[in-house]
Amino acid sequence: MGRILFFVVIGLGGFAVLSSLGVWQLQRLAWKEAIIADAAQRMSAEPGNVPASPTMEADIYRPISTTGRLTDREVHVLTTQKPKGPGFRIITRFELADGRAILLDRGYVPEGEKNSPRPTGEITAQGHLLWPRESDMFTPDADLENNLWFARNLELMALTLDTEPVLIVLDRPAGENAPRPLPVTLSFPNNHLQYAITWFALAIVWAGMTAYWVFGRQQKD
Repeated sequence: MGRILFFVVIGLGGFAVLSSLGVWQLQRLAWKEAIIADAAQRMSAEPGNVPASPTMEADIYRPISTTGRLTDREVHVLTTQKPKGPGFRIITRFELADGRAILLDRGYVPEGEKNSPRPTGEITAQGHLLWPRESDMFTPDADLENNLWFARNLELMALTLDTEPVLIVLDRPAGENAPRPLPVTLSFPNNHLQYAITWFALAIVWAGMTAYWVFGRQQKD
């Protein structure tokens, strides 16, 4: 009897742990859906000027429409686009009408156009604020001598081009023969429902195996 009681306790404990993991994933699902809804709401807001002191927490995905001057000072970030193949994101120093200077992600050019001249001068930039997180411990350092970057490192790009660490990603071309924009898109991994179903299924299997063992043991006894 003591052995059966031991396995009942183990079975109930395992069921409780697995079920709690399922509940936790449902809570994570609600949290992730709230983030996605907030980001989508921000993306669809009316465009405005660049805030005076933008922050990632308050202003990421904020739509922007602002006038400024494109310069020929750029950094080139390695990327690829189907079916065009390898190329570069062109990040330009953009001088606003109020005297501030920020970064402007103009979009993609093929590899052979890395150093080609591009349109400069006054434009109205329309896009979204973004704080990209593309670097990790495995990302190579930028080759500043050859202007070859492997990720959009906001702080270092701002330092290189002498701007604020603020980035607008264009959603439409900035002039004729300009780079092809790579607009901001919302892409959040959200597998929490699948994880929850998995944990609840394991809890049911655990409970079933425990019941099978306990009743089988009782019949033998």
